[in-house]
Amino acid sequence: MRKVTVKIPRILIFIVTFLFIAIIIKLSYVALSPNIDGINLKEFASNRNTKEEAIYAKRGAIYSNDGKVLASMVNSYTLIAYLEPSRTTDKNDPQHVVDKEKTAKVLSEKLDLSYDYILERLNTKAYQVEFIGAKNISESKKNEIEALNLPGIDFLVSQKRNYPMGSFASYILGYAKKDEDGEIIGELGIENAYNDILKGKDGKLTYETDAYGYRLPSANVQKEEAVEGDEIYLTIDSKIQLFAENVTDNLAKTLTDEVTKKVKMDWMIFTVMDAKTGAIVASSTYPDFNPNDLNSLKNYVNPLVSYPYEPGSVMKVFTWASAIENGVYDGSTEYLSGKIKVGDYTIKDHVGEQGWGTITYDKGFANSSNVAATLISRGLGANNLKNYLSELGFGKRTGIELFNKSDKDDEPAGTIDFRGEVGLATASFGQGIMVTPIQILQGLTAITNDGTVIKPYIVDKIVNGNNEVIYQGGREELNKVYSKETVEQMKNLMYEVVYNGSSGGIWKSKKTTIIGKTGTAQIGSANGYLTGHYDYIQSFAGIFPKEDPQYIFYVAAEKAQTNAGTIAKEVIKAVDNIVSYMGLEEKEDDVSNLTFKLDNYISNDVTTTKEELKNKKLQVYVLGSGKYITNQYPLKDMKVLEGSKVFLTTNSDDYKLEDLTNWSLNEVKTYANLLGINLEVEGSGKVISQTIAKNTLVNKNTTLKVVLSK
Repeated sequence: MRKVTVKIPRILIFIVTFLFIAIIIKLSYVALSPNIDGINLKEFASNRNTKEEAIYAKRGAIYSNDGKVLASMVNSYTLIAYLEPSRTTDKNDPQHVVDKEKTAKVLSEKLDLSYDYILERLNTKAYQVEFIGAKNISESKKNEIEALNLPGIDFLVSQKRNYPMGSFASYILGYAKKDEDGEIIGELGIENAYNDILKGKDGKLTYETDAYGYRLPSANVQKEEAVEGDEIYLTIDSKIQLFAENVTDNLAKTLTDEVTKKVKMDWMIFTVMDAKTGAIVASSTYPDFNPNDLNSLKNYVNPLVSYPYEPGSVMKVFTWASAIENGVYDGSTEYLSGKIKVGDYTIKDHVGEQGWGTITYDKGFANSSNVAATLISRGLGANNLKNYLSELGFGKRTGIELFNKSDKDDEPAGTIDFRGEVGLATASFGQGIMVTPIQILQGLTAITNDGTVIKPYIVDKIVNGNNEVIYQGGREELNKVYSKETVEQMKNLMYEVVYNGSSGGIWKSKKTTIIGKTGTAQIGSANGYLTGHYDYIQSFAGIFPKEDPQYIFYVAAEKAQTNAGTIAKEVIKAVDNIVSYMGLEEKEDDVSNLTFKLDNYISNDVTTTKEELKNKKLQVYVLGSGKYITNQYPLKDMKVLEGSKVFLTTNSDDYKLEDLTNWSLNEVKTYANLLGINLEVEGSGKVISQTIAKNTLVNKNTTLKVVLSK
């Protein structure tokens, strides 16, 4: 065979040799140099096997004023199982699940999971698995499972916000939950307003991982500790809050339809405030929600600070007080109630055009007369009324430490921008202006602090991790609006509402003297005011005790399909509980205007007895013109409240009929029985008309018909 010789061109040999030398140089450079193309290879390799994990700071707890935990952090655990055999480097210390059947059996006995489901998950081809139904495991259950020493079984630990008292003060507390990055963020109430203070400062955890991204069992861990959030103590008193919760809960149950299971009212709020300091000690709402179950949250707005509405006759407190302070009010002056023409409109009293006839302005306040309010506002003037309302805080944000979710920086300011004679008239009795419950409560502090307005607040103190008080809340005076003399006169007028007014009698307490003002406000709509039978906001602003006010309360309910008496019944229970809890019971020796025990006045002189009873602030009605008393009602030893009616018959039968307007049915019946006349009744509630005029002589043959109305 002939030998063949292949000649390789020199240029090709040169090229191959050059490339070989270049590769050797590049490999040497890579091996010896720390940086390639601006990248530190050592750091790059290290980072590829290092993971940084955030350590979220423990969120600060929230407490009531008396130390009850209202919101705190609790550990939550998720059960996991490591299935990858390569995790185990020492067969005597297995780091993965070895006996799957045994593990499934033991875990099924400890958890609400079936053996088959657990075994199925353990047979999954994966590095590790979790179990549906084995999340949010408690600390005690975790300890039980750990005590079993099952190889490959571990827990992922996390924290969650817990509200141990459920829906208790839910709109005050708000709620906090994890965002998409795992950080717990406050989104309503105190949790939102003080989120930065509560959340603290996060730390971090740095460690080496395996090829799957999981921490190596022998990994070197670097830890930067987190700083816990500060703790907040609210002004809420847990016992008074419970009394308040019972008001809204009981009323909601009372108004629940048995068929539809729906509550027959739109919303309700009941708030109690310290009359001296402005501290909110309780606030309950309907509907409420459970911060542990956000599916129960249907409304992100707290009525206390975020519901502006037309308040109705509660505003007459400020109209009358402003007129008194301005020197344009004489309560003994009489006016004709019923109706009044204002521009193209006719303003009427709530009892109709007939009103109560000619009465004094003091009586007009007790009866909640819109006509009286209109006339008073005319004398006061629009600018003066606006100025007084502004100084009381209406039309401005109170700045209380509560914010709604949709607007984290503000609470509604409301509006008192009324115009013209009609606007002035309606504003005087709480229509055409918009206020919030917290503004009403703030305004009422002028009545309990000798005319000075006190700012409401709800954070008592903030405490840091060293148990140092870094913030202390307290009384903050705003404006001096009324004189002490004006306040004393208003307190007496508010007393008349409850004890002698046309609508306030249902607000009497057996344990304390409540003073206040009722309100029934129409609900505005795009086409004017709603006209349904229950299309109103019923409200009452109260203060107790009268002589030395300790608490202010405000209750309001929209479209509650019930009467004010049902609402008052629940509120008075709460007031009586507060009085007992705080030791504020009033005794007959302490306050002369609580009750008076009647003596036997039969055979006594009429003139002397009448004067004595009037000095006790009782309404005395003498039947006949005789000099001596032949009968009385109430009878001897019966207790009567100041302002109650007392009837005295005399040794003469020339009985002249009284004006019965605004008398109750029981009072009319008692009166008719003492006169010996026949009585016919139409309707229910208070007397609005009678068929026989005042001062007409009557006898046993007389038949009197009265018409009553609610």
